[in-house]
Amino acid sequence: MTTGIPVVINAGAGSAGAADLANTIAQSFLAHGARADLRSASTGSELVAMIRAAVSEHPRAIVAGGGDGTISSAAALLAGTDISLGVLPLGTLNHFAKDLRIPLAIDKAVQCIVGGNTMLVDVGEVNDRVFINNSSLGLYPDMVRDRERQQHRLGRGKLNSLLWASVAAFRKWPFMTVALEVRGGERRYRTPLVFIGNNEYRMEGFEIGERERLDGGQLSVYVVKKPGRAPLVILALQALIGRLRQSRDFEAVLAAECVIETPHARLLVATDGEVATMSSPLRYRIRPSSLRVLVPVSRR
Repeated sequence: MTTGIPVVINAGAGSAGAADLANTIAQSFLAHGARADLRSASTGSELVAMIRAAVSEHPRAIVAGGGDGTISSAAALLAGTDISLGVLPLGTLNHFAKDLRIPLAIDKAVQCIVGGNTMLVDVGEVNDRVFINNSSLGLYPDMVRDRERQQHRLGRGKLNSLLWASVAAFRKWPFMTVALEVRGGERRYRTPLVFIGNNEYRMEGFEIGERERLDGGQLSVYVVKKPGRAPLVILALQALIGRLRQSRDFEAVLAAECVIETPHARLLVATDGEVATMSSPLRYRIRPSSLRVLVPVSRR
């Protein structure tokens, strides 16, 4: 048994030093009448091992501190259990926390965790790999792989690396042929990008990329239907003015599951910002209400 709430922190996330960050979190839990059993991981494999060890202790909740990749790793191990996930958003973008209205400030996020209000949310899954935000193939996995190379070899920051990787991908412009089996029918596309979201994403206006809910029980499947650069620029402009869904070059489908097949036996697939090589076909499904998350009272 632990002496407090297990809190597993990704030491590479956040702007403060690991020791300062841990101290801030510990003091915040004490200020809200709880004790944190802090565990700091320096690698992804160490993070997963620590969360697994915490799961074996059967606590009521396990807190993950880091970016969306860290939260996704924790969610993959907690989905389907009765252990609640507490979120300390310490990353750059923190999409999952934002969509659940979890405060980004450490003290407010800790207050939310200690409050104990839970909500059941869905997770997506592709070939047995869980994702909390989205998965994609085509242009985006290429960008992420190039971004990681630039971070490691050139020492650039994450956002700066992503900018340069985006420029490189736009010049190279990879595209692929896919067969999409969804809602009882099959559709074929030659496309630079297929995007699958855990629940429906806003694809238009200045709130593009946000989700209103994570418990709708559906995947959102978005396909760019033309492989050229010009159509993608036009699609981006149509999204900003709220006309994306009227475009013939963009398709959006909601479904509980779908299968994507490509001529290649293996391909790069991004899930929550992490890239892995997977075997075709890609089998996607939603797992409704499978993850218990600690959220603000207003979100519940």
